[in-house]
Amino acid sequence: QVQLVESGGGSVQAGGSLRLSCVVSGDAASDNLGWFRQALGKEREGVAAIYTTTSSTYYGASAKGRFILSQDNAKNTWYLQLNNLQPEDTAVYYCAADCPRSVTLCVAGLYDYNYWGQGTQVTVSS
Repeated sequence: QVQLVESGGGSVQAGGSLRLSCVVSGDAASDNLGWFRQALGKEREGVAAIYTTTSSTYYGASAKGRFILSQDNAKNTWYLQLNNLQPEDTAVYYCAADCPRSVTLCVAGLYDYNYWGQGTQVTVSS
């Protein structure tokens, strides 16, 4: 099993930034982690993913140029830096681990991650 705990969400004004954290623990190995978001009344959207052993990253269309993935292996913590936030970025953000296929397929919603965190709310006001 793998446990994921997100933190770092909050309320910001448009143009602001937040850094989300995802702490991973457990006894099941996984070489990849993803970030998703779900706005109220909308479907879940893949944001970005990272291969934890190589630090290779993949970004969905909504994240390119604004969001940045990083990791601290010593702390088993993965980060999603959110820059230039806009009201349409308002959503609950989730981290997930262990995509059974290429992370690009999981971010696209074609496959599902095996483990999920509880989410952290990001609210952006105009």
